[in-house]
Amino acid sequence: MTVPNTAADEAAEVGIPAIPGNPIEGRSLGRIAWDRLKRDKLAMASGAFIALLILLAIFADVINHAMGLDPNQFNGNLVDPGSLLPYGARGGMSFNHPFGLEPVNGRDLFARIVIGVRPSLIVALAATALQMVFGIIIGSVAGYFGGWTDGILSRITDVFLAFPILIFLIAIGSIIPSQAFGLGAYGVHLVVMIAVIGIFSWAYQARLIRGLVLSLRDREFVDAARVLGARPSRIIFREILPNLASPILVYTSLAIPANIVLEAYLSFLGVGTPPPNASWGQMLSTAVDFYQVDPAFMLVPGLAVFLTVLAFNLFGDGLRDALDPRAGR
Repeated sequence: MTVPNTAADEAAEVGIPAIPGNPIEGRSLGRIAWDRLKRDKLAMASGAFIALLILLAIFADVINHAMGLDPNQFNGNLVDPGSLLPYGARGGMSFNHPFGLEPVNGRDLFARIVIGVRPSLIVALAATALQMVFGIIIGSVAGYFGGWTDGILSRITDVFLAFPILIFLIAIGSIIPSQAFGLGAYGVHLVVMIAVIGIFSWAYQARLIRGLVLSLRDREFVDAARVLGARPSRIIFREILPNLASPILVYTSLAIPANIVLEAYLSFLGVGTPPPNASWGQMLSTAVDFYQVDPAFMLVPGLAVFLTVLAFNLFGDGLRDALDPRAGR
């Protein structure tokens, strides 16, 4: 007797006629989500823009060198000594300087915008990863164990929710030493911003994860894992958290732009990325004195922040729709 090898063989075995065309293939949940995401042109365009930003952050020095630009090079000969504004229209925009020049010193804006991607993405991505790790661990432990464990962790979460992180960042940013841990001022400021944002901003994620874990801890598959003798750590990380991958990914994609804005805000206040290193927030702070006579100087870094945050938000919205099994598109 011949054993059927395919669905078509099984159908023929019981007398069901074969259907012409390609065989039907099953799709995983990830494949279904990817197909939905590909149909969202806005989300895909935002994802491409984010990928471009990441490439700019990695190859910023190579790009500036290839174009013969230096983000810290003064071009005093291209600035009017009387008005301190760049020669030419629209802030000195030209083929050699596509985004124009800074007033007073004549530094190239394109070179500084490109190199300014780096601190924004480093702080945003690293701080988001840190706060998600804290939030997932604390929220899942509180939600799974409940009782006094949940009570203690929830009260700690409440304390961190009430913590004035922005004031703390401003205060600590003003006393950061110029060198520490073998790092210069630039590295020290980045490490401090990442650590403070990541350690003190996990409470929102913990609240979200706790609520989701509470809704899953008494489900049948969790009870089955307990009956089979699985340890709590295995149940949390192998049974419950994989079922929360979708909301975790969505919340992560929406937390990143919030941290980009926070980094820009700190640099705007002078306690973020230290000069002469380029930062979008720092450029906006300098442009405040020139926005009436040289609006391009404020417009360029402002658009950089706006488009970056918009891209992450649109991609997060598209990811949420793609991962939602009840989505209608």
